[in-house]
Amino acid sequence: MWVPVIGYMAMLFGFSSVSTLPSPPGDFSFYDVHLVAYAGLGALAARALAAGRLRNVTGRVVCGAIAISALYGVTDEYHQLFVPGRAFDAIDILADAIGSVVGASAVGAWSIIRRRFETRDVL
Repeated sequence: MWVPVIGYMAMLFGFSSVSTLPSPPGDFSFYDVHLVAYAGLGALAARALAAGRLRNVTGRVVCGAIAISALYGVTDEYHQLFVPGRAFDAIDILADAIGSVVGASAVGAWSIIRRRFETRDVL
């Protein structure tokens, strides 16, 4: 279950290695892009920690996924110190952390909803 997480991290690393990126579409900012990208990583990390099973998602799994994806955001920003034209940005780290919380928490919420429907008595 970790292959998608590692692949996603490699994709983020690849984007971070590019000196200049195109502007986000519409009224979106780069902070919005960070939030969405790290929501994806948070969700994938939660899935991996739960061994691909929604019933295994617990608060500890969600917290672990948030920690993994948010810490990866810090290392990604550090990596950008070595990329010409890029910089370490604390606001990007905040957007990464918020996205991590959103993605991992969405998996946790979906797990709770799913469990409630599985345990309902059906007539």
